[in-house]
Amino acid sequence: MREQHRESLAEVSGAVEIDERSLAQIEAGRERPEEEILMLLISHYNMQDQEAVQLWELAGYDGGGSARPEDILQDSMAQGKPVVVLFGLDARTMYSDSVQIDSGSGGITMKFGQLNSKKQQQHIAKVGMSYEQAEEVLRQLQSAVLYGRHDQKPKQLPPSTSD
Repeated sequence: MREQHRESLAEVSGAVEIDERSLAQIEAGRERPEEEILMLLISHYNMQDQEAVQLWELAGYDGGGSARPEDILQDSMAQGKPVVVLFGLDARTMYSDSVQIDSGSGGITMKFGQLNSKKQQQHIAKVGMSYEQAEEVLRQLQSAVLYGRHDQKPKQLPPSTSD
């Protein structure tokens, strides 16, 4: 995948926050990626479901003590069990160079993007909110931009001159 996307080891290892040596070992098949790293790689390459399942299986997560997420969901739904889906949150700061904002009856959705190594726009985050929350975000954003641009430090009076 890395070579198909014409990315260097450094670019991909930086994107998924592992060292280059570990990524090289994973690519060579000498090291099995942790599930978290595998999920980050799937996300980084914006893989379609079928591709992601193939990669998941290639990494050896197709049974043998570790069920695939879609199998767990399908089995639970077939048995009429309540399904709880947990998403791992990525606490890294993602820097965006574009945003697309859509509005609907329930609120707005912001899709943040970033140019990838092939100079193509790639979605990195999607955030939805009510109109009320969007108005509050707008107020806070305006305030942050104002103070950030003008570096608001308390102004001091000039020293007094005694005559």
